[in-house]
Amino acid sequence: MNRRRFFNTTGPCNPEDHYMLPPEERLVGAQLHRYIKDKLYWVLHAPRQTGKTTFLQSWEREINTGNEAVACYVSVESCQRVTEVNEAMLLVHRSICEAAQQLGLADPIPETGFPETKFADTLTHLSCLVEPKPLVILFDEVDVLENDPLVRFLRLLRSGFVTRGVGKFPVSIALVGMRDLKDYLIKAKDGKPVNSGSPFNIKADSAMLSNFSKTDVCTLFFQRTEETGQQITQEALDYVYEQSGGQPWIVNSLFMRATLRILDAESTETVTLEHVRQAREQMIEARETHLDSLGERLRDPRVKSVIQTIITGSSNPLGRINPDVELTMDLGLVKWNSDTGFTIANPVYEEILTRYISSEYHDSFPPPSSWQWQKPNGELDMDNLLREFQKFWRRHSEIWEEKADYTEAFPHLLLMAFLQRVTNGNGDIDRELAAGRGRMDLMVEYAGKCYIIEVKIIHYYDTPDAVREEGLEQIRKYRDKMDALAPAYLVIFDRRPNAKELSWDEKISWMVDETSNVTVLGC
Repeated sequence: MNRRRFFNTTGPCNPEDHYMLPPEERLVGAQLHRYIKDKLYWVLHAPRQTGKTTFLQSWEREINTGNEAVACYVSVESCQRVTEVNEAMLLVHRSICEAAQQLGLADPIPETGFPETKFADTLTHLSCLVEPKPLVILFDEVDVLENDPLVRFLRLLRSGFVTRGVGKFPVSIALVGMRDLKDYLIKAKDGKPVNSGSPFNIKADSAMLSNFSKTDVCTLFFQRTEETGQQITQEALDYVYEQSGGQPWIVNSLFMRATLRILDAESTETVTLEHVRQAREQMIEARETHLDSLGERLRDPRVKSVIQTIITGSSNPLGRINPDVELTMDLGLVKWNSDTGFTIANPVYEEILTRYISSEYHDSFPPPSSWQWQKPNGELDMDNLLREFQKFWRRHSEIWEEKADYTEAFPHLLLMAFLQRVTNGNGDIDRELAAGRGRMDLMVEYAGKCYIIEVKIIHYYDTPDAVREEGLEQIRKYRDKMDALAPAYLVIFDRRPNAKELSWDEKISWMVDETSNVTVLGC
């Protein structure tokens, strides 16, 4: 019996074991045919788990199958957190030696030479070994190198570039990681503008690896259909693309869980929307390594400044040439388009990031009693639930905020955690987060019924009346778009400095706007 392939979420993909699409078809800005022929050095950057290593190893096999060149895949991941130049260069040297051994090059690499130039000497030696063919080096995980080791690494490659050629130095080198290297060019010159003396002004291209298209998502699953006969509904495929934004790891994870865990591995039952929904929740609850690593990124102050602006809908100016924004986009956390501006990259990341930031609140809430929030017919008693939140905000918010990391987004995160504590496993919270919107919109779905919630902040430059009127107009439009009959709640937090002088009886309020039938809560 032939062994079935599966959807892979751990390590590089290979066509014998995994359903996969040719990653080179997703390269943006690359001209692979030129790099060897014209002896060019280039950069490839893309977020984690998008297929960079799969592409490099596939291209290495393709080059080595032909007769025009010898390609060598080298990961420098061992240099992570190494700050001393000589130590880092020795680790790069050893990584090259290990890669050469895997290629079956019998001639040992000499252990002589200065430590800081050893890896460059090794590349020269390898170029001699493969002569009369040119040598191509594919460096992976380059951005684990930082500061002085990275600058030295780039300068040595730049020196070798001048003499590159058959038997002399690699004719083509790819530098691959999560980030482009242009910011290090400036750092290498002590913050001065890039000029001809910069360490890596020799790259021909800076290419990217794009996410899956909607067609790619369909094509990937249909490989399984052809092999096993298992079908998938169109609405399930649409949901996978909508939730993932085409992010390859998420797509593979949803398909893997739906076909191997929600359904049995040998099942040929059609995969439905409900199967994929269960797979999504299972994936988020499992907090697998890739998703957990995204959460850890939120501790970086540069990332925090951007994510907090998006959660709160703040009008703080963000631009795509802002270094903090570039970082979050390179990491695949944030995207931009002309219709929505800056948003979290996809709904799954949105769920993961907001849950991660608010987890300490969620986990610290006392277990809710059903009588506080559930009607006798099983529906959510949103009125009572939000009244309970007002009580909690009044009693605990000041103490909890003292320990908060995301202080500007504290009200938003606390409310989401409170709602998540109740709906967890039995309902969904759909979020609309974007910088510059001036609010956060939520749609809570529970027991087949939807509830609309909008969060607004009264800043020092606002008045309560102006914020309320603006919020009522915004929530009406949001409710019309999502569910015109859904109960709607406008939650307003007074964050003005002088609000601390007000009594809690003045800050906590509850009213129903009869014109729009929207319940307005003051906190």
